[in-house]
Amino acid sequence: MSDAWKRAPLDEPIPELTTARLSIYLRCLDQLHAAGVEAIPSSALARHCGVNGALIRKDLARFGELGVRGVGYYVAHLRRHLRQILGLDRRTAVVIIGAGRLGSALAGYGGFRDDGFDVVALFDTDASKIGGATRDGVPIHALDDLPAVVDRAAVAIAIIAVPADAAQDVVDRVVGCGVRAILNFSPGALRVPAGVKLKNMDATLALETLSFFLASGPTPGKDT
Repeated sequence: MSDAWKRAPLDEPIPELTTARLSIYLRCLDQLHAAGVEAIPSSALARHCGVNGALIRKDLARFGELGVRGVGYYVAHLRRHLRQILGLDRRTAVVIIGAGRLGSALAGYGGFRDDGFDVVALFDTDASKIGGATRDGVPIHALDDLPAVVDRAAVAIAIIAVPADAAQDVVDRVVGCGVRAILNFSPGALRVPAGVKLKNMDATLALETLSFFLASGPTPGKDT
């Protein structure tokens, strides 16, 4: 199939929920591609992804004519274009601030590399860690070296994995270096200026949501 495709102009911002679903669709397409599936109707793709068929067609139609009438979607073709839409068709340099257990574990996560995210450095204020490296060979720098590394490696994304009381200062430093995309694992509300995207990954908040579900719902096997 030709790589030519008709992409509709994006006249309005794409909702974040839509972009999150695009990632889900891509994961499903990866599975189908690995299984040797060449083409799939939109209804079957929707069932595989666990979403409504009309929703998946609406989401994908935002980006042009990605399907074929009477066929549905060619898996390799759609997979390739979703990677382009999500910016995964290029390598992206990432730094992690905080070389503790969480930061070191994130630096060694192979899934980042598989999706095109290269963790080029960690940063910390602990003198015993500075100058060393993780088990995967990612160098650990002093936090004061952040501007130089960001500039040299063309860093696009920063991951924050520091204690809550240090997080805002770290975010300010990252923004000051020109990084406009931040993934935050530190608890608490952080402030960023317009033009910077901050995504929070609060495990405690997620656990509290699950705890509420358990506390408010009926116990399986018992009368309500």
